Amino acid sequence: MASEDTKKIQEMKTDLNLLLECLKYQMDNPFSQKEALVTIFSICQQNSNAGVYFREIGGLMFVKNLAKSSKHSMVKEAALYTLGAVAEQNVYCQQTLCTSELFEDLTWFLSNDDSNTNLKRMSVYVILVLVSNNRTGQTLVRETGCITVLTQLFRTVLSKYELNLLDENAFQSYQLWSSVCSTLCVCVNNPQNDENQMLCCSLFPHANDWLINCVKPEIIRPVCSFIGLTLANNTYVQKYFISVGGLDVLSQVLVQLESDSHKTLSSAKLAVVVTKTVDACIADNPTFGVILSKYQIVSKLLTLLLHESLDSGEKFSIILTLGHCTEDCEENQYDLFKNNGLPLMIQALTESQSEELNKAATFVLHNCKKITEKLSLSLGEYSFDENEEQLKDINMKEKNLEEYWKKAKEILHRIEQLERERNEEKLQREKDKHNVSSMNINIQNTLKHLHADSIGRGPTAEDKDKSKSRKLQSYQSHGVLSTACTNDHQMKTLLKSANPVTACYRESGQNKNLCKANSSYNQNLHEGATFEKKNSVSQSPFTLCSDIINKEVISFLASDNHSKMLKYRCSGCIAVGKSLNSRNFSKLLHSCPYQCDRHKVIVEAEDRYKSELRKSLICNKKILLTPRRRRQLSHESTASGEIKKRRIRKNFTEEEINYLFNGVKKMGNHWNLILWSFPFQQGRKAVDLAHKYHKLTKRPEYAAP
Repeated sequence: MASEDTKKIQEMKTDLNLLLECLKYQMDNPFSQKEALVTIFSICQQNSNAGVYFREIGGLMFVKNLAKSSKHSMVKEAALYTLGAVAEQNVYCQQTLCTSELFEDLTWFLSNDDSNTNLKRMSVYVILVLVSNNRTGQTLVRETGCITVLTQLFRTVLSKYELNLLDENAFQSYQLWSSVCSTLCVCVNNPQNDENQMLCCSLFPHANDWLINCVKPEIIRPVCSFIGLTLANNTYVQKYFISVGGLDVLSQVLVQLESDSHKTLSSAKLAVVVTKTVDACIADNPTFGVILSKYQIVSKLLTLLLHESLDSGEKFSIILTLGHCTEDCEENQYDLFKNNGLPLMIQALTESQSEELNKAATFVLHNCKKITEKLSLSLGEYSFDENEEQLKDINMKEKNLEEYWKKAKEILHRIEQLERERNEEKLQREKDKHNVSSMNINIQNTLKHLHADSIGRGPTAEDKDKSKSRKLQSYQSHGVLSTACTNDHQMKTLLKSANPVTACYRESGQNKNLCKANSSYNQNLHEGATFEKKNSVSQSPFTLCSDIINKEVISFLASDNHSKMLKYRCSGCIAVGKSLNSRNFSKLLHSCPYQCDRHKVIVEAEDRYKSELRKSLICNKKILLTPRRRRQLSHESTASGEIKKRRIRKNFTEEEINYLFNGVKKMGNHWNLILWSFPFQQGRKAVDLAHKYHKLTKRPEYAAP
C-alpha cells in the first residue's frame, strides 16, 4: 500500500514537471498552454500535496508572471483561474501569492477597458481567494486601491434595474456583479475589518436603489449579504445606513415579501434573508426599532413565523429579530401583545427542542415584562395620547394582558408539576433498586449459610435448618423473591445459589429433617407464586422458573433413586463458584463418574452432536481449508491401526504445466492459491506445484515462459 502511494506521488511530481516545461516551451501556442494550465488545475484538485510541490518547483510564480506577460486573453484567464484554485486548495500557496504586486496587477486587469468580462471575473475570483480568512489580504486590497475599483464595479456593471438573465451578455455581467458582491463581503468581514467597512458603506445608497427597484432573489440575496456583513458589529456604519434610509427600505421590502409569502415559498425564504439584515441593523442600537413600528414589522414577523415551510434555524432568526425589536420600543411591545405574540413565544418555548430558539423566545418574553409593568400603572401616566377612547382601549388591553399572563402562569405551573413528578419517580426507582439489591444479598447469604451447614452438620443442625427455613418463609411472605428478580442476571444468580441447597439434600445423615425443611420451603414458594399470579396482571420470569424448579425438586426427592444418589455428587452441580465456560465445563462433566440426570442428558446430546458433525464433514467434505486437510480427516475416520499407503506417483500433464505457468503469471508464487484456482489432478499439493515449477524453470525450453 505504501509503495502504491509513493508511486502515485512520484507520478504526480513527474507530471507537474513535464507540464511546467510545456508551459515554458509553448509560448507561441496559446491553446497548448491553456490545456497545460487546465491539467495542472485538475492535478492540484485531486492531490492536496500537488500545490505545495508546484510552489516548490517555481511553478506558481511562473504562472503568475505568465498571467501578467501573456498577450493572449485565454492564457491570462486560464492562468488566473489556476492561481485561484491552487491558493484556495492550500494556505501556503495563498500566503505566497498574497503580495502587493499581484494585487496591483489584478487592479489593472479590472480597470482596463480592454479586459473582457471573463478576464475580470477571473481577477475578482483571485482577489476573493487571497482575501478570504486573511487579514493581510484585507489590508493589501485596501492599500493597493483594489477595493476602490471593486466598489466602482458594484455601481457600474449592472446599469439597468430590469434584469434579464436569459440574455447571454446580461448573464455574464450579472455573474461579474455577483462575484464583486461576494468579494466585498470577505473584504469587510471574517475577520472583521473596520476600515474596509467604512469604505464600503459608501455603496449603501446604490444598494437601496437596487432593493427598491428590483425585488428578485438574484439581487436581494447578494445585496442583503453585503449590507449585513458591512453593518455587523459597527455602530457608526449602522447609524449611517439608517441615516440614508436603509432601514426604511428594508422594512418596505420585508412587508412586500411577507404579503407574497402566502403565494410562493421563495418569497418566504427571501423574507427571512431580509429579516436577518434588519436584525443586523438594530442589534447594537435597539432604539432604532421605532422606525420598524411605522411599518408594523412585528405583526409581519409574527405572521411569517407561522409559515409551515420554515425550519428551526429560520424561526430562530425571526424570534431573535422580534427580541431586538421589542427590547427598547414600547410600540413594538404593544404590537406584539396585540397580535397574540405572547402565546406564540410560550408555544415555541415549550415545543421546541432547540436551545438557541428557547433562549430567543425567553429574551422576547423578558422584554414583554417591561410593558406589563407600565400598563399596570395608572392610566393617566401612560405615555400615549390621553383622550377617552384611547383610555378605554388601554383598559381592554390591560385585561387581555392579564388573561395572557394567567395562561402563561398556568403553563409554567404545569411544567413545574411535571418536573416534580418526574423527580419523585426517579427517587422512588432508586429506593426500589436499593431495597431489591439489599434483599437479594440477604437471600444469597442465607442460601450460602444453609449450604455450609448442610455440609458440616453438627448436633444442632436440625435447629439451624428450621431457622433457615423460617427465614426463607419470611422472605417469601413479604414478596421478596417475587419482586427482587427483576432482570435475567438476578434470576440466574438466585438459581445458581439454589443448586447447593438441592445438592446438600443428597447427603446422608439427617435426611428427614432436611426433606421437611425443603418441602416447607417449596410449599411457601408455591403459595407465594400463586399469590403473585392472583394479584398481578403479568408474572415475573422468576415466578415461573421457581415453580418448575420446585416441581423438579419435589419429584426428585420422592423418587427411589434419591436414596441411592445421596452418597455421590455431580461435578456440574457442585462447581457453582468456579469460573466456567463451554470448554472446561464440558471436560468437567465428562470427567465426573456420578452425573445427575440433567447433566447426563447434556453430555449425551453433546457427544451425539459431535459425532454427527464429524460424519457430515467426512461425507460432505465441507468446511475444509485445503485438500490435504480433507484427506487427513478421511484417514482419521479409518482404523487407528491401519498402515498409511504411499501416494501413487502421477506425472504432470501438458495441460497442468500450462495451468502452473498461467497461475504464476497471474498470482505470483502463491502456490496454494494456484492449486485452488486451476483443475489440477487429485492429490496435488502446493509443495508439488512449487517443486515442479522450479524444476521446469531450470530447463532451457521453459526458461522464459
